Amino acid sequence: MILTYASIAVPAGTSSRPLRSREAPRRGLRRYGRDLALVQSFAAIFTLIALTLMVAAPMAFAQTATPVPPAGKTLKLVAFGDSLSAGYNLPGSAAFPAVLEQALRQTGVAVEIVNAGVSGDTTQGGLERLDWSVPDGTDGVILELGANDALRGVDPAQTRQALEAMIERLKERGIPVMLAGMYAPRNLGTDYAKRFDAIYPELAEKHALVLYPFFLEGIAGDRALNQADGLHPTVEGVKVIVRNILPTVERFIATLPARS
Repeated sequence: MILTYASIAVPAGTSSRPLRSREAPRRGLRRYGRDLALVQSFAAIFTLIALTLMVAAPMAFAQTATPVPPAGKTLKLVAFGDSLSAGYNLPGSAAFPAVLEQALRQTGVAVEIVNAGVSGDTTQGGLERLDWSVPDGTDGVILELGANDALRGVDPAQTRQALEAMIERLKERGIPVMLAGMYAPRNLGTDYAKRFDAIYPELAEKHALVLYPFFLEGIAGDRALNQADGLHPTVEGVKVIVRNILPTVERFIATLPARS
């Protein structure tokens, strides 16, 4: 039996469109009369307002802007996953880690993303290679594993156990984790899909992780964005993944502790 993600039904509430800011600050210009006395009477008030804005604006910016590492400090992330993040059948420059790194750099973030993806890897395989795949000094890990577990029909309880073991092991090393979720192919049955799909949001809630619910959002089942096997993204497919996941990665970066 051939299992394919073409049969995935993306749950309601998800979207393939990139997130867009809902806030578009607008500054209106007020017109004042030419009466000199009126201008002078308001001068003190305007000065006070200007001083207040000068203090408040940097504070507001600091709360919303994606943090940039200190001068000379490059953020080091590891994309730890399977063939979906490794870039199966794609040049290294077109793989998920490289494209995401470029997208972040274009926003002003000095970052280096290590490609620690292994084609065919399962969560158990990831657990076994975790320690030597994620070097000391790593600022954060994007954990993308589980697709091959689902394709092989691995018991969701085993997948959950392996993912949680990786999360806890990285936590012990002081390395934050962003969890990239996966949905099970629907031809495995509704019971299996329900149990598997619940793994990622439940682990994210339990361990207070930043979660991207579905790594293949926007490309699953789209022949134009997948290779002939219907499972792995094309060059354009990777671009869609990066565009969709970027806001979540930026949010993850905002939670990372400062390192000297």
